[in-house]
Parts: sequence; C-alpha cells; structure tokens
Amino acid sequence: MNSKLDQLKTMTTVVADTGDLDAIAQWRPQDATTNPSLLLKAAASEAYRPMLDKAVAFASQRGGSGAEQLTIATDMLAVLAGKEILNLIPGVVSTEVDARLSFDTAATLERARRLIDYYDRQGVDTSRVLIKIASTWEGIRAAEQLEKEGIHCNLTLLFSFVQAAACAEAGAYLISPFVGRILDWHLASTGRDSYPAAEDPGVQSVTRIYNYYKANGFNTVVMGASFRNTGEIEMLAGCDRLTISPALLQELKDDQGELPQRLNAGSASTADKPHHVDEKRFRWESNEDAMATEKLADGIRRFAADQIELESRVRQLATEAA
Repeated sequence: MNSKLDQLKTMTTVVADTGDLDAIAQWRPQDATTNPSLLLKAAASEAYRPMLDKAVAFASQRGGSGAEQLTIATDMLAVLAGKEILNLIPGVVSTEVDARLSFDTAATLERARRLIDYYDRQGVDTSRVLIKIASTWEGIRAAEQLEKEGIHCNLTLLFSFVQAAACAEAGAYLISPFVGRILDWHLASTGRDSYPAAEDPGVQSVTRIYNYYKANGFNTVVMGASFRNTGEIEMLAGCDRLTISPALLQELKDDQGELPQRLNAGSASTADKPHHVDEKRFRWESNEDAMATEKLADGIRRFAADQIELESRVRQLATEAA
C-alpha cells in the first residue's frame, strides 16, 4: 500500500509549511507558505545569506529613513525567498504582510501592492503569489479590494466561523484556519491532555467551514494549517489544501496504513445558511468567541515579534556591510 502521504496527495493539495529551501526541494510540494517566524528560522541558514545581502543593498539604494529601509529590506527578503521557493514548486507561494498592519486596511493595501511590485521587478509571475493577511476585519476589507485588483490573498490566523464567513463574502481566494492552535487553547482551558482526532476542536472547526463553503457554493479555498499531529491531518483528508510541516510530512510518508477520505465537496452538507457579515456582527461574534479572540491576538503578537527580530537581524547585516 502507498504511504499515507501518497494517498493524501490523491485527494488534497499538499503544501509545505516551511521557508527551508532544502526541505522544500526534498518534499516537492505543490505550494508553499511562509511567515515571519519561518523566514526568521530560515534566515539563519547559509542558503539565505545572498538573499539577505541583496535585500539590504536594495533597501539602501531606495533611500529613506533607517526604519523605512528596514521594512523595505525585509519585504524584499520575503520576495527573494518566495522567488527561490517558486523555482522549486509548480504552484503558488504565500508571502505575508507585516502583522503590525493587521488593524490598518490602507497600510495593508499599500504593503501588499509593494510586495507584488517587488515580485514583478524580480520577473516573477505574480499570479503565483498569494498575499497573506491576518483575518481581522481590517485585513478582510483589504483582501476584498486586492481581489478586485487581481491580487489573490491568503487570509491567515483564522480561528472562528464568523471570520470564515466574512472571508468568503469578501471573495478571498484562500483561508488558512489554524487547527493546532485551536486545539492548544482548548487543552489549556479544559486541563485535558488530548482529544480523540474526530473530537479535536480544530478539526471540527475546519470541517464545519469546509462543509459551509462547499454546500453553499463559495469558491474560497480552505487550507487547514498549524497541525499538531498527523491525526488532525488524517481527519481532514479531502480538504482543498493542507499546509504541513516537514516533520509531519515525514510521519505521513513513513505510515503505510489506509487513509480514508473524510471531506468531499460533492457530499458536503451544512445547517449553516449564508448570511451577510457586517462589521457589527463580525465584532460581536468575535467577542463572543473567547478562543478566537485570544488566539488571533496572540498570533498577531507572535508574528509581529518575529518581524521585529527579523528586522534586527537585517539591521545587523546592514551595519556589518557598511
């Protein structure tokens, strides 16, 4: 029998959740996702040093204040990394907007357009780039405008049904619901050590969203993310896409057991009916979901902290090069 990874690939698009070029070359996924945390880890490798140097030189040529040069350099680093990743995969790469802009629609739009411009300057087909934005109200509004401009978006840090409903209504290309972080919150809040895979709160959340989208004809792609174990992945077999870390990809490759398909667009059914999500409804339902509110805020803080640390590393390299 084929490995569970091979079986999964017959029903789901497998995406690599890493910025490690060697890992991407090894696993050859269809797509890849990056974020500041992954870029920060990858930037410590020698493979990224030429990109770091090029990004610093580019920012220096653009001029501006020290702070402006730092944001330019880190954006260009993300673009150069994305370009290298696209040389290794046939699909798309997600590049994230600075998490510190998560509550500023206009600034998110400006930064997203800049990232696409930088990709274009590098000769990259920008249809292969997804701009990754936090699923705040402001982020969803930015994505709605970008999609109208032909810039596809990946709405990340998604933890609640109302976020998913708002993203679909806005015409977002793709959402990344975070399975493992939902589980983390429930384990911490209940004191439990684990959940059976079928009862995993993160799995249940993504299953509900997937069925809502498919049963109601929404085109937004569902990409489960942030997995803690292969059991979560197996319970979502059949989901549009799953972004998986190299460690869990290896576990799936080593497992020769049978992998049944759990999600299927053709048989999807839901009790959830489409409804308009205005700002008041979005904020109220978000407020009523303690897990989603806490994990969204925590995720933004974590990505922002890693962005700041990445800028610190770039600043250090710029100083050494001066």
